[in-house]
Amino acid sequence: MKASIRAFTVMAGMLVSVVAYAQMTLPPSGANQKAEVSQYMGLVKVTIAYSSPDVSGREIWGKLVPYGLSNLSFGKSSEQNPSPWRAGANENTTITFSHDVQVEGKPLKAGTYGLHMIPGQEDWVVIFSNNTSSWGSFMYQPSEDALRVNVKAKVCDEFNEFLAYDFVDRLANSCTARLKWEKIQVPFKITSPNGDELYVQKLREEMSGPKSFNWLNVVAAANFCASKKLNLDEAYGWLQSLIDRNVRYFPIYNAKGAVQVAMGKQADADATMKEAINLPDASAGQIVGYGRSLITNKREKEAMPMFELANKRFPGNATALMGMARGWSANGDSKKALKFAQEALKVETNPNNKTSIEGMIKKLEKGESIN
Repeated sequence: MKASIRAFTVMAGMLVSVVAYAQMTLPPSGANQKAEVSQYMGLVKVTIAYSSPDVSGREIWGKLVPYGLSNLSFGKSSEQNPSPWRAGANENTTITFSHDVQVEGKPLKAGTYGLHMIPGQEDWVVIFSNNTSSWGSFMYQPSEDALRVNVKAKVCDEFNEFLAYDFVDRLANSCTARLKWEKIQVPFKITSPNGDELYVQKLREEMSGPKSFNWLNVVAAANFCASKKLNLDEAYGWLQSLIDRNVRYFPIYNAKGAVQVAMGKQADADATMKEAINLPDASAGQIVGYGRSLITNKREKEAMPMFELANKRFPGNATALMGMARGWSANGDSKKALKFAQEALKVETNPNNKTSIEGMIKKLEKGESIN
């Protein structure tokens, strides 16, 4: 009996401990609603999670949020270890990077960090701490810093009642994160230094799976490598493997030519494209498009046979006729170019294309180039 009583007492004590530890679901402290914002830079994802206080008529900068470091008189905050601002409200503001990045040009590993700031009237310090689970900055210790960067605060174009984070200046491999509250914004630039290489790694993985069974996917992967001048030998191999298996379409050869150009092998690319334009699936638009690329590269005389081939294979085709017009215009004969443009206008059925051709005819009548 006594053993049973002791067992019951122990179980009851454990239950009380669990109940005492568990938290009831209630509104956030101070009614500071939680918020989260994410931004991708290619494959790299950045997420900021924070609690959002409002101004509520208070004087924020230099008052509610002091400039510099402060003794919060709680936790590990003291005169000897003053604390930065929590860059939000309630528990730690956190920022998560899915991949390695650079912040203001300084490297930072993938992971989640506590985000703190040292405010100033103009100069601010943004701190990325390895401690992500504390309440505010009360437990902040400089020894846990992963990175500090110096930035400049700016005046906002509009008043911000609620503290918020957003992302601006968004490019393929970079963006600027910023805190906005009241009339102040604090931006810090984030860069993915190897964003294109991450795509190459992903493409390499996918080329080992079922996606590679579709030749259009292979072409897309190779074209990306060509455009970025990355992984060119492997991209060439992907395409050549298709051709060796007798999978032969214009886009495959066109991509192969692009890779060869990126490799600095222009003569090889020219030979590849000579094959491409004679493939059965090569359309008037594809042949003319290649001719136009030659014009762009100041190879006007070499472009003319491409336009003539398209016109021969697709007689009476508006695209082929406009190829001839562009070819003659690039080679300095506006009269011949005008003749072909007028013929193209007669057979073109697309209203937008007709309008475009009419505009080019007006230029040719003035002796102006249409390339």
